[in-house]
Amino acid sequence: MTSQYTLQQHIHKLDNASCHEERLYKILESYMELFPVKNAYLFRFSPLGYLGEGIILLTQNGIVHIGEIRDDIRSLPIIYSAIREKKAKHCTGLDLLKQISSKYITTSNMNSIVVVPICYRSVVIGYICSNEVSGEAVFDDKTLTTLTHYGKLVGKYLEKSEIAEDSQVLSKRELEVMRRIAWGESTKEMADSMDISELTVKQYVKSAIKKLGAQNRSHAVGELFRKGIIS
Repeated sequence: MTSQYTLQQHIHKLDNASCHEERLYKILESYMELFPVKNAYLFRFSPLGYLGEGIILLTQNGIVHIGEIRDDIRSLPIIYSAIREKKAKHCTGLDLLKQISSKYITTSNMNSIVVVPICYRSVVIGYICSNEVSGEAVFDDKTLTTLTHYGKLVGKYLEKSEIAEDSQVLSKRELEVMRRIAWGESTKEMADSMDISELTVKQYVKSAIKKLGAQNRSHAVGELFRKGIIS
């Protein structure tokens, strides 16, 4: 089993990335080095509509952009379960056919899938999927626990790097409010959890929308996703 120290070392290597896109690539590269998988799909997740959106796929042959993949993850039981429980999941054999859409069965010999939620605090912001694993790979409870921990470390790293990168665009509070909107929180929920008034929340939203040159909060969240400020 991969040690927590080794996971941390791989996460620290991400600091060498020069841009958001390179960080995403390195996250998948580290994942494939650490675990017995042969490919890695990276998705962002929004609780608004339970939407999973493809970002990139890393294989042994290189990178493929998968922005055309958009799914309501409630139709994909293993992914929905991983996100709901915030734990890595694995299935194989006949159970695979019940758990996943045919669009993810890309090779005739595919007989296994792994899903790793990317978590920050209590929120899932994305997930990694692999549908090609090493022939002798064993995904026991210890391996799945390690995969779950990797997803949490990635979530913390992305959150930290996004805040550092974009402090000149939005204030820390503005960015936090816009991220919470992307997570599906209401104005009242944000005010309660951030210990500020609803009026203050609305002021942060208004100033963030203006700085981003957006027309409304949905447009602003879309711009943040497009620019890679939130994932």
